[in-house]
Amino acid sequence: MFSPSLHIQRHQFVVDFVKRNKPKQVVDLGCGECSLLQKLKFHREIELLVGVDINGAKLSKKKHILAPLSTDYLQPTFKQLCIQLYQGSVTQKDARLRGFDLVTSIELIEHLPLHDLDKFSEVVFGYMAPQTVIISTPNSEFNPLFPGLSGFRHSDHKFEWTRVEFHSWALKACSEYGFKVEFTGVGESPPGEEECFGFCTQIGVFHRLLGKNRHMSGDDVDNHFSYTLLYSINYPSLHDNNILRKAVVSEVLYWVEKLKTEWLTENQEENPVEDCVRERGDHGEIFWTNGDVQECNMLHRHVSVPLHKLWICCPKLSELTDSLRNLVQLIIDDPQIKMNQDRSAVIVCIQKEDLEDDDPNDLMDSGYVEANNMERERWKVDG
Repeated sequence: MFSPSLHIQRHQFVVDFVKRNKPKQVVDLGCGECSLLQKLKFHREIELLVGVDINGAKLSKKKHILAPLSTDYLQPTFKQLCIQLYQGSVTQKDARLRGFDLVTSIELIEHLPLHDLDKFSEVVFGYMAPQTVIISTPNSEFNPLFPGLSGFRHSDHKFEWTRVEFHSWALKACSEYGFKVEFTGVGESPPGEEECFGFCTQIGVFHRLLGKNRHMSGDDVDNHFSYTLLYSINYPSLHDNNILRKAVVSEVLYWVEKLKTEWLTENQEENPVEDCVRERGDHGEIFWTNGDVQECNMLHRHVSVPLHKLWICCPKLSELTDSLRNLVQLIIDDPQIKMNQDRSAVIVCIQKEDLEDDDPNDLMDSGYVEANNMERERWKVDG
């Protein structure tokens, strides 16, 4: 009857809310197949994403869809994300889920016995005390529009409410726990019959009133750990120093090679290396100076690329490291990078082919540039 399908519309409602309001901590109660969590994990304004379901076997089977993708490792950002799955009942308290920005309960409450609804309200609105709660449930007034439907929409439903019944329950929860609610829904009625049937799925968006947090004693808050943690994964982030170091080294290697190639091309065309001015260093090495780049001859010929040159040419390095001093600390011990004595420049070897090739594009034949580009793409960071 609906395009897109009704469950997609329900999930999209939550996704749109997340886009607008950017909550950092989100928990989905009755997460089931984890399909909503799978959509939300791509919205990296979220730092902690949690799913709770009473069916632990289903969570264990579906947890793999929440694992990081290869692109999360190849393009890490400074944004952090932790995903956790818990087995537990929404009528039980767990201190680890208190104070979240957003709690979602999508097509859940109708699966609870009516006598558990007061406990659900106490746990979600009173104990968890989030900033926002989104609850969806079937609207029984819409059921006559389903051909051949008799009874409830699902065999496990314990009830299905009219709009008045849902509004009454929601307003009671608001009064008891200090929330206000907005009513809406997804799955529109046929044109002209909106008043008669309403939305197929009715939704309440509950906002906690400022200063209206139900008081909990220390014992009541801290001693409830009813859920079992089944899965926890931290996504790769540049806050991890090892990941940051790898990203910085990759950028440095790419830009050093690029600048070396450009400098050699320019000097072979305008001023051969042998004609540059020579200066002898403190340890017997010979330097040829030319602008911002130096060439030195130790056992083999090398090009020295100053760090300040890298800093100017590669804005990504300044974003990643904040200062030249931090840049040095991140690359100084890496075996792929050779630096000069005062740590002001990176030394890169000049291969014989670099001096003999007339066409700088021939460097592509070796696959070296392609490899460096691939390596750089692996650790490319979103601006």
